[in-house]
Amino acid sequence: MDPLVLDFGAIDASMVPVVGGKAANLGELTGAGLPVPGGFCLTVGAYRRIAAGAALDAVLDQLDRPGSRTADPGELATLAGKARSAVAGAPVPADIEADVLSAYRALGDDVPVAVRSSATAEDLPFASFAGQQDTYLNVVGVDAVLDAVRRCWASLWTDRAVAYRSSNGIPHRDVALAVVVQRMVNSQVSGVLFTANPVTGRRREAVVDASPGLGEAVVSGAVNPDRFVLGLDGGPVRERRLGDKRVVVLPVAGGGVVRRERAADGEPTACLTDAQLGELAALGRQVEDHYGAPQDCEWALDESAALWLTQARPITTLFPLPTDPGPAGDGTTAYFCATLAQGLVRPITPMGLAAFRLLGAGLADLVGVPVPAGSAGPRRLMVTGQRAFVDVTPALTHPLGRTVMLRLLGVMEARAAEVLRRLGDDPRFAVRKRSVRPLLVTAVRTAWRLRMPPRALHAVLRPAAAQDQVRQVAERQERGLALADGATAEQRLDHVERSLRHVLGRAMPSLMPAPAGGFLMLGLAARLLRADLRPGDLQAVLRGLPHNVTTEMDLELWRLASRVRADADSAAELAGAPAAELAARYLRGGLAPVVQRGMAEFLAEYGHRAVAEIDLGLPRWAEDPAHLFGVLINYLKLDDPAVAPDAQFARAAAGAEQQVRRLVEAARLRGGPGGRLGGRLRGRLVGFALNRARALGGLREAPKYYLVVGLASVRRQLSEVGTELAAAGRLAAAEDIFFLDLTEARRALRGADLGYLVAERRADYEREMRRRQVPRLLLSDGVEPESLGAAQAAAEAGDGRLVGVPASAGTVTGIARVVLDPVGAHLAPGEILVAPSTDPGWTPLFLTAGGLVMEMGGSNSHGAVVAREYGIPAVVGVPNATQLIKDGDRIEVHGAEGWVIGT
Repeated sequence: MDPLVLDFGAIDASMVPVVGGKAANLGELTGAGLPVPGGFCLTVGAYRRIAAGAALDAVLDQLDRPGSRTADPGELATLAGKARSAVAGAPVPADIEADVLSAYRALGDDVPVAVRSSATAEDLPFASFAGQQDTYLNVVGVDAVLDAVRRCWASLWTDRAVAYRSSNGIPHRDVALAVVVQRMVNSQVSGVLFTANPVTGRRREAVVDASPGLGEAVVSGAVNPDRFVLGLDGGPVRERRLGDKRVVVLPVAGGGVVRRERAADGEPTACLTDAQLGELAALGRQVEDHYGAPQDCEWALDESAALWLTQARPITTLFPLPTDPGPAGDGTTAYFCATLAQGLVRPITPMGLAAFRLLGAGLADLVGVPVPAGSAGPRRLMVTGQRAFVDVTPALTHPLGRTVMLRLLGVMEARAAEVLRRLGDDPRFAVRKRSVRPLLVTAVRTAWRLRMPPRALHAVLRPAAAQDQVRQVAERQERGLALADGATAEQRLDHVERSLRHVLGRAMPSLMPAPAGGFLMLGLAARLLRADLRPGDLQAVLRGLPHNVTTEMDLELWRLASRVRADADSAAELAGAPAAELAARYLRGGLAPVVQRGMAEFLAEYGHRAVAEIDLGLPRWAEDPAHLFGVLINYLKLDDPAVAPDAQFARAAAGAEQQVRRLVEAARLRGGPGGRLGGRLRGRLVGFALNRARALGGLREAPKYYLVVGLASVRRQLSEVGTELAAAGRLAAAEDIFFLDLTEARRALRGADLGYLVAERRADYEREMRRRQVPRLLLSDGVEPESLGAAQAAAEAGDGRLVGVPASAGTVTGIARVVLDPVGAHLAPGEILVAPSTDPGWTPLFLTAGGLVMEMGGSNSHGAVVAREYGIPAVVGVPNATQLIKDGDRIEVHGAEGWVIGT
């Protein structure tokens, strides 16, 4: 049998399943020679014997049933209470009591100890369970120790622990509890030490919170402690903020602790000297160097000023740094999150990231910067946290590069532009003196090679020709993506690599000149109008744009909903079943004819699309149309013809045309050089520019649309390879291929068993799916510039407004519906969609939305464009909107001014 009690010296980090996370860390730290107070661990074997006698199976079945991650909190609390009572009432076997007595006496006669819970799902790399289970301090005597152990076992089922495990998808049946019994330190001063700054993310920067007495006061948040910031590798204290330290937790003779209020004693004094802070930083450096990752440590100074380490765990909130920090000698590097800018908070599958690298290599080829190993991607493209980042340091420090980058981001991702602008004030990212000529020559040469200027001019002069150009590029791409029947799996992988780098990488730039010409015309109109423009005037011109493939897709889905509504059998079918069930019946061909045929027609045209569609590792709508059925169900709730999406779109287009006429008249009346003649000429020019902006602006979606068409084609080829590997037993399922890259897929074809790698990647992916905060910008020292507070302070005005970027004019008041994932989301007509960001997979929700608020984006980002076309007020680039606005809040959106406020 496994031992029931283990001394810290017999424990290491590999023993989490036996002793839990806390004890494994303490044993590992003891083995590393760090100053850890002695103690022992009552292993999970003891808990399992107790749990077996507590008859927990019925409760566990309910807690671990499908859908428990979103279970009602009240229901979870009830189940937690039942489990807690059962464990607390179970008898403790005599042999367990004897082992605890023996180990406790080995520490000394009635020595004061801390009794701490140590769960097997605790202090994991992706989740911090600090405070989820109970701890008992200054426990004296064997009877008191046994009582504290029993209470620790029961605390595995506290309401907060059960809710936390459920929300993180950790099966309750898999979790067990060990108990740590550790010699108490009679602390004169204690607290916590972070070996990386948890607020800014800066690595190798120690943050110390300290207060007199036991560390419980600091850990529990009961005291306003002293806070110090200093380098982990030495140097002076960088920041010193003294707290009032009004609460102190002290041990009581004979057992237990007391919390006392300290009297105010004039000006506060520091409870640690600089020498002691230096000693703490050195200890933190030892701990981090041992684990190879930043740590959250608990420490104590005893009455002789000896320093003790009482706990260490990973800091789970830090975003991981790129493993390749860029070329040597570059100093601090700035990384921009490219996938977040595309609207994806979620991670990208490994095969999706492989596609990003190859697409990046193809674009680098076009600008004359060839990438020798395309599978590695361009030198400046990094992957961390399963997201793609781009090293923007060269652009930020280049006089022309900074100007161009900030202007582009100003319309595409305004909040990132603001953060980068502030970062430019940092001396490390100051503009360096260098000639702009090489960059200009490269830009001009690339533009001319791709014939961008003549194509843009041609589109402006003949908008109809731009439509022909889109069709020609689409046909050329289709030919390039074609693969003869009977291709081998190796040939399919070769074709995928060639398609991503040489076909799709070239098609996108060919589609950009026409919409670019449209926005240049919009800029020309702005210059001609100048003082005549009011906030939101030009946004109104861009409503109801023609030729937008995403808008056309959304309206086609609405027309399908209208046909379903008109057919009683179809409407009843959609009203009476969940979306997932409807999707399964559709794939079997078992729906009512109007729905079955209508959805088939829609998917024949748009089945290549998906939510988060730039990740080719995710299923397309043709494979899983559950999201579309959810949207159709939502559309059927909209029964007011006046707010029907097609009616709203028509009104938006008519309003835009009226706005064009108003602006033309304003330009004509203002006149200028030449008097009346000058006014007529100005009016004609404004009219020409605005009409061309409307004719070409809708083509903005074409480059991404045809990229997604290509990605769907590539996905089909990879799925064929995955099917072959699964049939050969080298993968568990065909879709596992998307958790490999192309090189690994070739290895699997040649016989390698990569099942273990797929399992690891899937686990990593699920962990990253739980991450809700992804930095727009990340520095190589770990700092997330937006978290420094400047951008947030600027974003929140004193009257409670949340300030962002004006995206679509108008004002609307309604109920906020915070949506983090559009799949399965329901938006009642008139509700205001609050989202991290959006891509085309979100836009069906826009058809019933009364307004839009996004954390990401600029005035020309995807969500902003679609909101304008549908005529709904929108504000984008609102930092932390999905956290600051609560689901169900009543808010007011001012789209022209760019702010949101609660009502």
